[in-house]
Amino acid sequence: MTHNIQQLKKLYKTKGIEITGVTKLVGGNPKIAAVLVANGIEILADSRIENIKKMIKSGIKAQYLLLRTPSLSQVEEVVTYADISLNSELKILKELSKYALIHQTIHKVILMVELGDLREGIMPVDIDNTVKEVLELKGIDFIGIGSNLACYGGVNPDVNKMNELSSIAIHLENKFKIRLTIVSGGNSANYNWFKSSKNTGRINNLRIGESMFLGREALCRKVIPNLFTDAFTLVVEIIETKIKPSKPYGKIYQNANGKIRKIKDKGVMNRGILAIGRQDVAISGIIPKQNISILGASSDHIMIDNTKSNLNVADTVEFSLNYKALLRVLNSSYITKNIIY
Repeated sequence: MTHNIQQLKKLYKTKGIEITGVTKLVGGNPKIAAVLVANGIEILADSRIENIKKMIKSGIKAQYLLLRTPSLSQVEEVVTYADISLNSELKILKELSKYALIHQTIHKVILMVELGDLREGIMPVDIDNTVKEVLELKGIDFIGIGSNLACYGGVNPDVNKMNELSSIAIHLENKFKIRLTIVSGGNSANYNWFKSSKNTGRINNLRIGESMFLGREALCRKVIPNLFTDAFTLVVEIIETKIKPSKPYGKIYQNANGKIRKIKDKGVMNRGILAIGRQDVAISGIIPKQNISILGASSDHIMIDNTKSNLNVADTVEFSLNYKALLRVLNSSYITKNIIY
């Protein structure tokens, strides 16, 4: 992980881009957050204020950015614990101003601009009016703009999108006679744009999580050269092994996942059960390192074909994980996180 952080910082710095370290994937784990800070990450970003509070209370010294637009019910906590927040709603911004004045502090905000992915963001046609109102809010320091792509709609943060964001930044600076200190172009999905662009314009920040932790860009999930992809391994214990039929027998209705499964009869097989299930991990996102195959899963169990490996009860199966699976695993309270230095 340390190697990945250092390599990414060095890479993006070649074109004047700073990295904000995203900790939501690791559930704001303070030990992992400490590794980011120790390797020069100055801003830690998380979508949950609870994770930010956890890192602060563990003594992690950094600037904290709330990634998700604040909930109205959490505005006071956001002002108290987060130095910066991403925003797209004036109603929320006015409440942030109110509580910043109550707590006699200055809260920094980045306005998110909608560039087509259709998650959070102010429509470009509305950005001028929004900025005008934000600049009048007391207790609020408008420090930048940002965009989010490739998360909901899968829209590519390509040169056209980044040029559009740069143009909006320049327009706002000229119109309102301000200087935006942060123009945040996106996330780990911006790697291909970065590599292919000679001129990154006004983009000077990316919010990086997946590339640091999994060594991949987030657009096509290709490995980034010279990065480790195996920083995390899921280790699961076997709780049953039996010779059983391969096809369920009896009258078939919906299973625990609400599906009526059609399972091919492959005769009897050595079946195993793992002590983990859908509430802990995204089953489609784990790849076994041993010679077993996943047959299916319920909320607390994964069933495997153990015929080739012939593993026994109390043996363990190791898995590599993609982003979706790792997010679920690291935020499950039922899974022990064993951090190796």
